[in-house]
Amino acid sequence: MTDMNTERQSDNQKPAQLRERDDIVLRVENLVVNFAVGKQTVQAVSNVSLDVARGETLGLVGESGCGKSTVGRAIMQLPSPTSGEVIFKGQDLTRMSGEQLRQTRTGLQMIFQDPISSLNPRRKVKDIIAEGLHIWRRPNQEARVREVMEAVGLDPDAAADRRPHQFSGGQCQRICIARSLALDPDVLICDEPVSALDVSVQAQILNLLEDMKQRYQLTMVFVAHNLAVVKNISDRVAVMYLGKLCEIGDTEAIYARPAHPYTRALLASIPDIDPDSNLPPDHLPLLQGDLPSPANPPSGCRFRTRCPHAQALCADREPVMQAVPGELTQGSLEQRSGKDHFVACHFPLV
Repeated sequence: MTDMNTERQSDNQKPAQLRERDDIVLRVENLVVNFAVGKQTVQAVSNVSLDVARGETLGLVGESGCGKSTVGRAIMQLPSPTSGEVIFKGQDLTRMSGEQLRQTRTGLQMIFQDPISSLNPRRKVKDIIAEGLHIWRRPNQEARVREVMEAVGLDPDAAADRRPHQFSGGQCQRICIARSLALDPDVLICDEPVSALDVSVQAQILNLLEDMKQRYQLTMVFVAHNLAVVKNISDRVAVMYLGKLCEIGDTEAIYARPAHPYTRALLASIPDIDPDSNLPPDHLPLLQGDLPSPANPPSGCRFRTRCPHAQALCADREPVMQAVPGELTQGSLEQRSGKDHFVACHFPLV
């Protein structure tokens, strides 16, 4: 077990997991979102920092209530975060308001979890998809609506004049995707876009999103609690627990070599159709106990109350993100880089 506590980040130092690249389209730094509930303050998101390069898909995963959907909404300024920065193409959205924010935000679009409730039941499909085009007075609106409808697998002649209640959940999600593509955005934020759909439809929507990413040169943030779904669609994965980011890195590295006990527990919970590939039940690092209240999170490491590896240090000091050490490649002394794999843990599992 590697001790990663010898070097600590100072409070004013840039988070280690943020990359120095020219193609970073979206960067979130020290994002904080608090909600007032009665006399208490719920810390929904606490100092989350991440970035997404052009053409990447970042999967944001964790249990229900961990704050992942709040991060997605805060990026869109729905509502604005309590503090922190959201840099989109070099501009900080948190410092904008009014018309400047409205114009800049057209480059980011969001797909919501429940496709049926996110569509206006009184409006025709063609009007729902064209709403943004009307607001911004874009040319060739009818042609653009037909184009995106055909792109998502909807027949414009048969579907354009119908209303959302006449479609299935999967078809409604296709309408939502078409609406999000109408203004030709740079970034698409998908807030659990398949969790409300039948399993038989989920794969179709995931394949559609992947096709749209390639066709329209999209950058995506994919929020989900299903790690099996995230693995197939994401280039990088960020794992959240109780409002905090606990691990982030390349998808292959996260799934093959999880460094945080929480990540390993989530991976162990994925059903496997091959019984011979599973560890004996008593060896599986399953989570114990209940999720603490975000209004009163544990001191130090927030995961320590459920962590089988917790020690006294975990209660006294909050871990910061640091690079996971590299590993020796098979048959050589050459070390595989761990520079794109970061973990916030005093006693990582590597």
